[in-house]
Amino acid sequence: MPDPIRIVVADDHPVVRDGLVAMLGTQPDFQVVGEAQDGAAAIQQVRALHPDVLLLDLEMPRVDGVEVISELKAD
Repeated sequence: MPDPIRIVVADDHPVVRDGLVAMLGTQPDFQVVGEAQDGAAAIQQVRALHPDVLLLDLEMPRVDGVEVISELKAD
């Protein structure tokens, strides 16, 4: 069996974030390795955890999703 796909979920709405994490957790080939409540935290989580996928809300406080993508692309 291959390694699970490692995912970080970033959304500023806790209900949405919790729902996505719960849904993804039902799939054996997915592993949620981190969560972020804003763009700055998303950047920190990706840099620390090196996930395969970042599931990202584009409209978040502090740093929006587009800026997150730009920052991470520059890395």
